[in-house]
Formats: sequence, structure tokens, C-alpha cells
Amino acid sequence: MMVPSEEQQLVPKEIESAAEEPRVLCIVQDTTNAKTVNERLTLNLPASTTVNKLYEDVAHKAGYVNGTFCLGWANSGDMAPLDQASEMSLVLSGFEAGKRNFLQLTDKDGEQPQIASDESGTADSSGLDDSSQDRFIGPLPRDGTVGCSSDYSSPSYSYSSILNKSDTGYVGLVNQAMTCYLNSLLQTLFMTPEFRNALYNWEFEDSEEDPVNSIPYQLQRLFVLLQTSKKRAIETTDVTRSFGWDSSEAWQQHDVQELCRVMFDALEQKWKQTEQADLINQLYQGKLKDYVRCLECGYESWRIDTYLDIPLVIRPFGASQAFGSVEEALQAFIQPETLDGPNQYFCERCKKKCDARKGLRFLHFPYLLTLQLKRFDFDYTTMHRIKLNDRMTFPEELDMSPFIDVEDEKSPQTESCTDSGAENEGSCHSDQMSNDFSTDDAVDEGICLDNTSSAERALKPKSSLTFELFSVMVHSGSAAGGHYYACIKSFSDSQWYSFNDQHVSKITQDDIRKTYGGSSGSRGYYSSAFASSTNAYMLMYRLKDPSRNAKFLEVEDFPEHIKRLVQREKESEEQEKRQREIERNTCKIKLFCMHPVKMMMMENKLEVHKDKTLREATEMAYKLMDLDGVVPLDCCRLVKYDEFHEYLERSYEGEEDMPMGLLLGGVKSSYMFDLLLEIRRPDQVFQPYKPGEVMVKVHVVDLKSESIAAPVSVRAYLNQTIIEFKQLIAKATGLCAETMRVVLERCYNDLRLLYVPNKTLKAEGFFRSNKVFVESSESTDHQAVFTDSVLWKLLDRHGNTIRLFVSLPEQSPGSLANRTSYPKASADSEDSFDGAKGSRKSVEAILEESTEKLKNLSLQQQQQPQQQQLSSSTSDSQKSSEHSDFELIESPAQEPDAASQPSQTENCTRTASDTENQFPSEERSDSDVNNDRSTSSVDSDILSSSHSSDTLCNADSGPLPLANGLDSHSITSSRRSKAHEGKKETWDTAEEDSGTDSEYDENGKSKADAQNLYFKTEPYSHEDGSGEGQKCLLVHVDKRITLAAFKQNLEPFVGVPSTQFKVFRVYANNQEFESVRLNETLSSFSDDNKITIRLGRALKKGEYRVKVYQLLVNDPEPCKFLLDTVFAKGMTVRQSKEELLPQLKDQCKLDLSIDRFRLRKKTWKNPGTVFLDYHVYEEDINISSNWEVFLEVLEEPERMKSMSQLAVLTRRWCPAQMKLEVFQEVVLESSGVEELKEKLSELSGIPLENLEFAKGRGTFPCDISVLEIHQDLDWNPKVSTLNVWPLYICDDGAVIFYRDSTEELMELSEEQRNELMKKESSRLLKTGHRISYSPRKEKALKIYLDGGPTKDPGQD
Repeated sequence: MMVPSEEQQLVPKEIESAAEEPRVLCIVQDTTNAKTVNERLTLNLPASTTVNKLYEDVAHKAGYVNGTFCLGWANSGDMAPLDQASEMSLVLSGFEAGKRNFLQLTDKDGEQPQIASDESGTADSSGLDDSSQDRFIGPLPRDGTVGCSSDYSSPSYSYSSILNKSDTGYVGLVNQAMTCYLNSLLQTLFMTPEFRNALYNWEFEDSEEDPVNSIPYQLQRLFVLLQTSKKRAIETTDVTRSFGWDSSEAWQQHDVQELCRVMFDALEQKWKQTEQADLINQLYQGKLKDYVRCLECGYESWRIDTYLDIPLVIRPFGASQAFGSVEEALQAFIQPETLDGPNQYFCERCKKKCDARKGLRFLHFPYLLTLQLKRFDFDYTTMHRIKLNDRMTFPEELDMSPFIDVEDEKSPQTESCTDSGAENEGSCHSDQMSNDFSTDDAVDEGICLDNTSSAERALKPKSSLTFELFSVMVHSGSAAGGHYYACIKSFSDSQWYSFNDQHVSKITQDDIRKTYGGSSGSRGYYSSAFASSTNAYMLMYRLKDPSRNAKFLEVEDFPEHIKRLVQREKESEEQEKRQREIERNTCKIKLFCMHPVKMMMMENKLEVHKDKTLREATEMAYKLMDLDGVVPLDCCRLVKYDEFHEYLERSYEGEEDMPMGLLLGGVKSSYMFDLLLEIRRPDQVFQPYKPGEVMVKVHVVDLKSESIAAPVSVRAYLNQTIIEFKQLIAKATGLCAETMRVVLERCYNDLRLLYVPNKTLKAEGFFRSNKVFVESSESTDHQAVFTDSVLWKLLDRHGNTIRLFVSLPEQSPGSLANRTSYPKASADSEDSFDGAKGSRKSVEAILEESTEKLKNLSLQQQQQPQQQQLSSSTSDSQKSSEHSDFELIESPAQEPDAASQPSQTENCTRTASDTENQFPSEERSDSDVNNDRSTSSVDSDILSSSHSSDTLCNADSGPLPLANGLDSHSITSSRRSKAHEGKKETWDTAEEDSGTDSEYDENGKSKADAQNLYFKTEPYSHEDGSGEGQKCLLVHVDKRITLAAFKQNLEPFVGVPSTQFKVFRVYANNQEFESVRLNETLSSFSDDNKITIRLGRALKKGEYRVKVYQLLVNDPEPCKFLLDTVFAKGMTVRQSKEELLPQLKDQCKLDLSIDRFRLRKKTWKNPGTVFLDYHVYEEDINISSNWEVFLEVLEEPERMKSMSQLAVLTRRWCPAQMKLEVFQEVVLESSGVEELKEKLSELSGIPLENLEFAKGRGTFPCDISVLEIHQDLDWNPKVSTLNVWPLYICDDGAVIFYRDSTEELMELSEEQRNELMKKESSRLLKTGHRISYSPRKEKALKIYLDGGPTKDPGQD
């Protein structure tokens, strides 16, 4: 009576609490069989439900025995199941109340769930009692068949009568990706008793071969697993690895018949000199006669061929109706054709051409007969591969006796030709084996009829030629792709099964009939070109002969070596099961730790058994992070951590003995949080972290020294007020709460002053992890508007400062000399630069000791008085976990001449008056006159108006948006706040339209003069030990500085004016791109970006860097790079040619006169418009950055004088010699066709009426094979001018081929043609042109007998 009364008490409680208790919605996908994979079970459970109870509820709803399946998260990478024994509630196990939680029901230990008894009515009882019309395998054609909703679209197939593996007793094969064709064939071979037994009788010799590469051994292993494994499906990767296939082969779908052929060939090769050497021939090989018989004298010529399968045509070529059955197709296969008319046969006996009959006759059928239904064809009207879905029936028992021709014995005179390796003229046979045909037919296990008299054959029982269908390999889909599966009859119980990758199910004869094919709609020719349907593709029959029909070997009858193999596989499977069990109970979670020596956040994965305690897990984490000998174990603890927000969620005081499974909320494949191994100093005490607290990193700001200290961590509650929060900070930092200003950085550079005393932290926007800056002093700064205050400016600068690694060029003596004459670097600073080398060692020694300190942006001493220019800074305070003492770093360099020492300098207060006199006047006038055309040969990326400051970084030239809402084009020298809006300076937009930037404004004044943004440097040594001459700087700079100002700040270190060096940004793969947009800021740069400085003249306003290529029209490679140069806006073509002459002589050893070369437009590799000497860049010729131009050397003075002229490149085709002559330029005064013909006639001597021309195709030089040019080009277009369709010749550089229409094409023998084709292939391959269109080739299916494909490129 006790139990019911307890229940009665519980019920009202549940009802009472149901209203307020949150509920968890679980959506479960059953992946254990194909029938249920598309269905979902839905359970809406109270949040307090335990995981154990969830398993019970799912078992009840799915109709399975509890404990025979697993549940896991559906959206996680690895399927770690939920712990069935767990008493934890769903919410604590990671389920979310009020949301959908997706789960997957999977096999347990590779075995399908057991179905509960039907008594309760929960199990699915729709099984075998369904009417046969509702049962079907796989997807069906669109013919309205019951149960068929759509064609094949995914690997989830639908069955109406699926059975569990335990019922069918068969194991499936896992599809690696697109290996369904392989799975179908392997299951068919496995279900062939004679093949399976023969394979088992073969014994693998370890000494002879590596088992990994042995195809028979891996097949043997697979068959053993298919027969003995408890799993629902097994992998085929070991078999494909023995084929020499890599993972890419899994993504190639091939033809199952092609695979059968290739696999049999590979097995024959492997089985040479063994008992199984002739197994494939004995089981699968038949023989047929290919004959031609003279109808006048009866003389017959014939040869015997072997076959492994018979290819049956579905629909004869040109016919509108398909054959209705396999029997019809077989009859057509042996139907002879008559050779008459022009196809007459030359009879050796009659010594003349006679009418003859040509055909095939079956002499011998194999024991296992394979029929291939040729469903894949090619449609020559659409030029597409198509699949023929026509209906073709096939009998369960096939009588082959009608397909033997009795005429064979009546031939009066025959000529024997028994070489089956001979040239195969008209045969349709499937296998051209090179082994000689043996006339002793008794060797074969099949049926041989060529030596038997008709009387004897009449006495033989008909059953001797009756074959029994046992395998139908089905293709579902179109010619473009699809899916294979196999329907196989077991010889043990005569039951049909569907082997569809990992799913095996019972099917009926009715399901087999559904694979006959047949598509709905019109039955016109090729009506099913793109239809997707399901039909039989390959059929396997076995001869009905009780004396030969074998039974499968039972496990107890296995040979000894197979028994040993079974034992090994069983042990391997059990070991795998044990490993899975360990995996199932292992919690895997991300672990972080701030290493006390390396001073960097380390990351690892902690894998701990769910029953290990927190204490044991802490010890494992301690060893994992390699802290043994660094800190004592008792100074470490594990805390709950959110790495994304850098938030310590909670600590686990008093829970040291709790199992990790409970602590982490169960075993999961991924967790919504991480663990941090926290370390304390021996004199510190761990603070408890309570759930619900928020973490605040507090940076103390000192206005006097303008420094920002490393963060102090404080934990607060979201419902605390600002007043309470200030008191908390005062306690942690020792600052005065009354005068304290607290600034919250909500997101990047978004600063908010917290001034409302009673507002809560939650209302102010605090979250899990927060960053605040505090300042408490008696200064009057707190009276100023926040955006005008010193505090705001300091924090603003701090938020915008980035750290860059700058590699300086190696200094040559010349550049050092330049530096002494350069006004900006005085003699004092020169000495101090050299002096810096002496003091550098001590600086770097301390820098090395303080590596971590340099990683933190603590802007202490950021704006020291100008006389103390040596200081140190880093880029982001978040990178620090302890205080940095930058005083210590600065001390070694405090030497008398440090005031002018430029090795570490800070340029924050440079004024316009200081810099105005820093540049000699020649430099300014040089900029205005644009007369200095020197250049460097660095192949750099100069950006036009369509580019940004870095080619890879920003694709458009629009203003770069910054976090503070300003754009890069509008940022000027003074950081603009609300108070400064009226002081807008716009010098940097003065030449936005020009496409390039100059470092000087219109008056020649340096544009960087007005910039006074933060810039500080310190020496830096390369870790990779660069050469002595390589100098590096660590630069801390406000990223709102323009490139021009940044370059001027670097001048003292480079030693040359900023116009004489270039800035290259270095990307991750060491690619360098030049930054040239001088008006753009460094806002696209980020911390630790690398910059390389290279010597060479930077571009001035209106200048463009140009690549010059030589055009060599008659060379195999007509485009050759010469040099980089600079052209300027307003320059004439002749001026640019004059400047090119000395460069061509020096750099390219080309000594030219100005009238014997021309410049012309270059578009890819095509020559275009010829530039005339008087043309002006930017006015007559559009020029852009990174421009390319052709230089063409002339053999005679320039003939192009006017823009109305047209220069075309012409080439004569000589059909009689099968050759093309060299290019010759023709200059036309107009676009008239008649003028072109007249000029060509004059040039070649071809009479005007016989001259034909055609426009070349493709990229210059418009190469085409001499075998194709005569027919393939559009000769003699019916046009009167060149600038209309189909020619469209409107610009210089077009290619025109011409010929004499009376010249006959050379006649070539087959040998000459082949030779010429090879030469042309080789020539066109070198120039990158194709001979003719070639569709994408399918990858050939190969099985490699040596374990893998060879690397020889010549081998196909």
C-alpha cells in the first residue's frame, strides 16, 4: 500500500509545480535505420527530468528496449552519448529550457536497438504484413507508384518493410562518400558462395607482401567481418587502401561494371602461381565466335573471343523503341548483319567482294553469367551523356539454350583463327583478354558447346542451360550521377534482400519487378535524357546445376587460417568497443592557463574520466600545462572560465572530491564553458568566485605621468550602484572614492564616463567581463567636459595606439652620407644614432627580461617631457596580467645625449614651424616641376583610385570607417572631438581625383607637418638572427596617422627623405604589398603587423609606376618583361621614350634610337593602340597605377602618323605546304576591306580575286593548329568594313590570316598526319593553346597493384 500512496502524493505536487516549472523540448532523430531517419520523436519534459528518465521516455516512444541504444547531441562534431545512468536533471546536463534541443538516437556498440514486444502497442508493427504494393526499395521513378514522392535526392532511402540487422543476419557497408557502386559489387561477391569459399581457401603469406597492400587479403578480412561482425555496418577503407586509392577516390563515382572488370583483373594478377590463378576465368569467363560467312561460296572466317559479361543494348541506335526484355536484347546481340553494297566483304575463296553475313555466336556460357544493361548512352544531337530509363524485363530463371546457333556445325568450309588477342573488328564482346584461348574446353567449369554434336545436345536436359537470377545491381539517378544499391537473393533461404550501403532489409519479388525501369510521359526518342529514375543496371545469374552449386562455408568449417583471422578481428572489435566505452565516459574540455614563466595564455584539451575527482583533474591539468617544477601543485586550482569574454565564472571551493562528470554537467562532446588553471603566488590566497558575479579589469590612470597601469581584477555584482562600485575599486586600488572618475570601455574605443551615482552596473551596460579606467586626483581636469578632458585624450590615444614591427633597409655608405647632409638629422643626432648601438645591448638585455611587459599596452611615460625621448610602450593593456615597471626599462639609456637620440623617439609635439625648414627648397621645386624621373626596379603594387592603401586589405577607395564614426579621409592633425568640429582641415582631400597622392601639397610644403599624432619607437632584435645590417624598430603609433606623416616620422631611422623610400606591408605568407596612398591612415593595420622599408624613390603627385614589356610578334613567347619605370601626368609619349632610352641601355642592354621603337597599349597579352609621339598621358591616353605597356622595336621608321590609321598584324597560310608564314604589319588608312585586300595582295603577290582572309581567334598570337586552320576559321566574311560583325576590328593589333583560294590543301598520309598532329600538339602546348575543344575527362578507374599510383607524369 506504501507505493500507491506515495504516487498519489506525488501527482498533485507535479500538477501544482507544472505551471511554473520550465519545460525542455527534445527533438530526437532515430538514425539506426533508414525507415526512421527522416522521422522525429518529440518529447516535452519538465526541466527537472533526469537523463535516466529521458532514456526511458525515448525507449517507450520509439518502441525500443531501454539500454540497447544511445542518445547524443545532434549538432556536435563527435557523437559522445549522454550518460544513461546519470541522475542529473536535463538542465544541469546542458539542455536548454524553452528551446529546442536536438538529439540523435544511435546504435549502441555498433548494434541496432532491440524492438520492444508488441504487447504494449508501442513497437512499430507495420512490418511484414504490409501489402506488397506498399513495399519498395529505394526511390522509384515518377510514375505515381505508391510510396514514391520524389526521385533519389539524398542517401536517406525510404523503406516500408525495414528489418533490424538481427533479423536479416546481414551486415551493411559504410559509404565512404560516393562508394555505393563498390559496396554493391562487394556484397554481390560476398553473396556468391563459390567466390566467397574460394577466397577463404586462399591463404595470405606474410613474407610475400605487406597485408595493407594485398587486395585478396583485405577482401578476405572484409568477408569475414561481413559474416561474423555484430556491427550493423562496417567500413571499406582498408579494401580501398589496398586498391592504392587515396581519399579523393571516395568522392569519384564510377561504373559498377567497370569496377567489376578492373577488380577481376587485379585479382588475377595477384593470384598468379596460386590455386586461385584461374578462378575468375572458371567462374565468370565465357567464349564467343566472331565470324564472317560468304553468302556465295559459304566460306567462313572466324576467331574466338572471351568475355566476362555480356553488354546488352537497351535501345538500338536510331530506333525509337527499346527492347522489351533481356531475351529480346540477347537475340539482337547474336543477330547477324548482312554486308552488301559498299560494305561487301572480300572473300578469300571467291577472290572478289561478295555479300556476306557477319555476326557473333555463343560457344560457351560461364558458370556465373553477368549481363550489363547499357543504360548509359550519348546523345549526338544535344552532345550530352544520357541515361535510358526504358523498361526492360528480366526473368528469375533465364534459359540460354535458344542463343546457341546450330548453324555453327553446318558450315562446309571454315578457316580457323583462334587468337583471341587479334584485332577486334566488329565484336561487341566485353573482354579483350590477351591470354591465348585454350581449345580444351573441359578445363572450364561452365558449359561448352562448340565440340558437341546436335544429336548429343538434343539429348541433354534443358536445365543444363537454365540460369538463376541472384543479384540485381540497381542505379538510381541520371547520367550526371546517382546512387547504386544491390538486390541479392540468398542461396541459403532463397529470400531477397536489399543491400543499400549500411542498410540491409528484406524485400519481395515485387520489389525486383520495380527495377525493370520505365519512365512516364512521352516515349519519344531520348525523351528521358535528363530523367532521374531507378532501374536495374547489372544482373548476375548462376547456372542451376545441383552437382556444382555450392553452399556457404559455415564458421565451424572455416580453414584454420580463417579461424585465426576471425579471432584476431573479434579481439580487435572488442578492443575498439572498450576504447569506445572509455571515450563515452571521458569529459573533453578546453583548458587555459597563464604560464608564469612564458607569460602567455596556454591552451590545451583536458580529457578526464567522468569518475575522476576535481583534485585528480587539477593534478592532470597541472602536468598537462607542464608546470611541474615551475609552481607547486597546491598553488593551482581549476575554475570555470569563459575564454571568449575572459570571464571567471565560478570557483569550486569545497568540491575537491566531486566527480568531474557531475561538476561539468555530464559527459559531452563540447561544453558552453572552459576551465582555467589558476595560479597564485605562495603568499597569496585564492579568492572565491561566485556565480552571478561580473569580472572587471581596472586600469589606474595617472594624469601626471600620463601612464595607464596594468589591470587589477575586481569582481562585482550587476545590481551594485556606481557608488558601491567606486568603494569596491577604492578598496582594491587604494584610491580615493570621492574624487574618483570611472570610465567604462564598452567596446573598442567606446568610452563612457560613469557619473550617475545610483545607477546600477547592469543599467550602465556591464556584462560578464568588463574593462574600466579609473583616475582619482585633485586636478581640475575633472571639471572639464569629459570629451575635452586630459583623461579622455589619454584614453583615446591609448585605444588607438598600435604596435608595428618595422624592418629598416641595410644602410649603404651612400645613404649614410645623405643622412649627414639631411637637415632633419643633425650632427648631434647622427652621433647619438651610432651611440645608440653601444647602449642598445643593455637596453635589449632588459627588454628580453621584460618580454611580457612589452606585450602590454601600459602607456606609462607616453608623453614624457621632450628631453626624455627614450621610452617604452606597448599596444594593449589586455595583454598584461601583471604590473609593468617601465622606469626600469628606460634607465639604461638615460645618457647625456639621449635628448637627441633617435633610436627611441617620441614625435608627439612636432609643430609646423619646426618642420617647415626641414626640407631644402630644391625638393619642393622638384615636386612641382616633376623633372626627376629616376625609379627603382622593385615590382610594386601602385594603387589607383580603385585601390586602397593595401591591395589585399581594402578593395574600395571609399573612406575607411573607424570605430569612433570618423572616416580615414577626414581625420586631420588634431584628433577631432565634439569641441573641435569647427576646426576641420581638408588638405588631404585636395587631390582625391588625381588617382595618386603626393607627399607635398600644392605649395610644396610637407603634408605631414600638421600631423602631431602619437609616435614612439624602440629598438627591436630579430628572432631569426638577421644579418648585421638589418635594423628593426618596434613602433608604437596612433593608427589615425596618415601614411605621409608616418613616413616622415621614420626619416631619422631610414636616413633618407621620405620621398626616397617606400613602405611595404608584409602579410602572413610573407607577401609584400606597397602602401602608396599617402593620405590614408594606418587604420587598416593592427597590432604586430610587419612593415618593410625599401630604398627607392616614392611616387610624387600625378606619377604612375609602369611595367614595360617588349612585344616580339614572331617569337614563341611574344611578351617579355623589360623594366619598371615612372610616367607622369602631362608627359608626352616622346618624352617618356626619351627617358626610357638610358634605362633600356643600362638595364636591358637595348641600344635603340628614338624613332626605331614605339609604345603601344597592352591588354593582357594582346597588343593594342599604337601611341603616337605627340599623345599626352592622362589627356589622350588613360593611365592608371600598375599600368602595363608594350615596347615594340621597329625595323623601319614609324608608319603610324594619325589616329585614323589602323595597324593590323597579318600572317599568310600556305595550304600546299601546310605552314604559316611570319607576321607582317599592314597599316591601313581606313577600315575598308578592299584596302586590306589590296595591301595583302601587294604584300604577297596573290591576285586580288583569289585572296581570302579570316580574323584570328583568342589571345595574341591567335595560334591555331595547321590541321584545323583551313576549315575552322571563318574565311572570307561577307563584309565591306572591318569594324562590323563578325570582325569587330576597331583597334590596332588585330590578327588577320590570309590565303590564296586556288591553292590546294596538301594531301597527307595517315602517318604524316599523325606526325604533324604530334608536332602541332607539342607546339601549341608550349604556347598554352589547345588544338581543339575537349570536354572534361572523367577520371579513369584504376586499381594499383603496387599499393598506389606512380608519380610518372607520362603514365596515364
